[in-house]
Amino acid sequence: MNFVVSSSNLLGHLQAVSKVISSKNTLPILDNFHFLITGNNLVITTSDLESTLTTNIELIQSDGNIDIAIEAKRLLDILKEFPEQPLSFSINEETKSIEITTSNGKYSVVGQDGADFPKIPEIKTDKAISFSLSTEALLSGITKSVFATAEDELRPVMNGIFIELSPENISFVATDAHKLVRYRRLDASCETTTSFILPKKPATLLKNILVRKEGDVNVQFDDKNAIFSFAAYTLICRLVEGSYPNYNSVIPSESPNRLTIDRVELYNTLRRVSVFANPASNLVRLNLAANQLTISAQDIDYAISAYERINCQYEGTEMEIGFKSVFLIDILSNISCTEVFFELSDPSRSGILLPAEKDEKEEILMLLMPMMINS
Repeated sequence: MNFVVSSSNLLGHLQAVSKVISSKNTLPILDNFHFLITGNNLVITTSDLESTLTTNIELIQSDGNIDIAIEAKRLLDILKEFPEQPLSFSINEETKSIEITTSNGKYSVVGQDGADFPKIPEIKTDKAISFSLSTEALLSGITKSVFATAEDELRPVMNGIFIELSPENISFVATDAHKLVRYRRLDASCETTTSFILPKKPATLLKNILVRKEGDVNVQFDDKNAIFSFAAYTLICRLVEGSYPNYNSVIPSESPNRLTIDRVELYNTLRRVSVFANPASNLVRLNLAANQLTISAQDIDYAISAYERINCQYEGTEMEIGFKSVFLIDILSNISCTEVFFELSDPSRSGILLPAEKDEKEEILMLLMPMMINS
């Protein structure tokens, strides 16, 4: 069986789906790309048993059908060194030997029977729920929230993005118990009020692929799995089982003190001052008074300290509050606006960061728990 394909087209698709392949696969067959050719259509599949990613390529030429698995690392290493050109694949269906012919040479590898590759999970039709949203909406939802997910073996529900669906909007929520993000898309909705927890790995896979795509993403899920279909790609993943914590209960209903400040200036100041914080705590102090914010940090062990003052708009009582600098920097780097609102109640309660500029398509709220300041 023979087929011809563009080297750059094949490499681009292989690099996208190769992100699924785990470095510690329990089944050797999972170290391979699964090639299924029907006519002039090539379907490439990769899997780690939890997530499965497929993509379709239109072949230049094909003289039959084949189901074969090809070693992923070796094929990628070969293709990375080729300039753009047609590649001819010749596959012996009995021995599974594969010859790749270029304009200047020939490369021989041995494949495996594609029938050994794990079957793609299916959605239960009687429990299936479907909705669609733009690639831009899904990409923004994942990008704005995935950084706040946890790495907690004891509470796996915290290790994913909680996607909450309603007829009014779709919310993306993530928290690691120190910081929380609630990103809401007002231009997307679902007929049914329901939810599911998307694990971090498939969320990151979607983030990496969606950045180069346009159009809509069709989503279908049941109580076990979810399918994301867009452009020439389909991602099937196992969902996180369990009940997500009631995140609304930790969001303060009233925060009488409000700080309005330039986001980039605050971000850069924190980056400089936090260098002087104790590495164990990363504590930075925010002292708010009148229309001035003083950010300070110190490491008593090494007798070093730093502070900077920033002009701002502050309405409320004078206060000093502490935060873990890496978390606050993380949050500021994931808000894309000129100015931010920082809403605070008292030094022992969480602070809320909101973009100062309103967007009719989205609402974003980021919450950060304070740290105790030792006097």
